[in-house]
Amino acid sequence: MNQLIEMYSGIHKVTSGKQVEVIQPVNLYECQLDDNVFVGPFCEIQKGVHIGARTRIQSHSFICEGVTIGHDCFIGHGVMFINDKFSTGGPAQGNDSLLEKTNIGNHVSIGSNATILPIEICDNVVIGAGSVVTKSIKQPGKYAGNPAIKIAE
Repeated sequence: MNQLIEMYSGIHKVTSGKQVEVIQPVNLYECQLDDNVFVGPFCEIQKGVHIGARTRIQSHSFICEGVTIGHDCFIGHGVMFINDKFSTGGPAQGNDSLLEKTNIGNHVSIGSNATILPIEICDNVVIGAGSVVTKSIKQPGKYAGNPAIKIAE
């Protein structure tokens, strides 16, 4: 006989600072949101994620396990963070040792529908809408494209 496992979206075991605003429906669990963070509707923020103070996460964004986002950042609508590069030819499927981390600096803006692979982005960077960031960004500036490249200081 098959067994149905029923799960619900919502907010579960979230650590938050002062004046955090979350617009339902969301799926947030075992993450940390610092002071004055905003999370729009239809977002998922997974366990172990840390969002810095005064950062805004717009609707429909997905922030997977292993992501750290600095303070005073902006994450546009529908931004997707990836922690599994399918390094074995398929998904990690429970093998957490295959999952990689992403670190986003302070004062970083990421445009709508961007995709961020497991990389590092330094402070004071703008990522254009729809961009795919495949490599770490170590110099402030504006980046866009697929793959994202520096387009301006």
